Amino acid sequence: MISEILNSYSLCLNDTRQLIADLNAAQMVAQPSKPMNHPAWIIGHLIYSAQMIGGELAVPPWLSDQWVALFRTGSVPKSDPALYPTKTELLESLTDAQNRLAQRLSAMNDTDLAQPLPDKRYRDIYPSLGHAILHILTVHTSYHVGQISAWRRAMGFPPVVRLQGNR
Repeated sequence: MISEILNSYSLCLNDTRQLIADLNAAQMVAQPSKPMNHPAWIIGHLIYSAQMIGGELAVPPWLSDQWVALFRTGSVPKSDPALYPTKTELLESLTDAQNRLAQRLSAMNDTDLAQPLPDKRYRDIYPSLGHAILHILTVHTSYHVGQISAWRRAMGFPPVVRLQGNR
């Protein structure tokens, strides 16, 4: 099941990359209505979420305290590009997060995924590591990728034509 989860995660992140490919710095933080999540915040939040689920898998944290404060759950996106990493930095960090999770998950097996979630606060929602990984890497990621798609429409951008093999 791990390879299937990683494949789905990769497809979602590839959709993200395609959805922002044509955006400039000002567009990355534009908010057609406030407090709408903009692409810079969404990508930073997905990276933050990768670190959070990585922590459940014993992956050491890698993001700065500033990053966490800017993108944690409950943070409010602002439309000032100076507050956010550049699109290039966001994309590099997204790839780094993806690689860290893929490396750790590739070393795990189904027995590992069946273990209880270390963070007891969320065990009623995610009773096992497998439940949490599946949700965060597929459902949570897809939810936010959909926000970028909706944001594009609200901004008046055309839909993105997906590349062959990435449906």
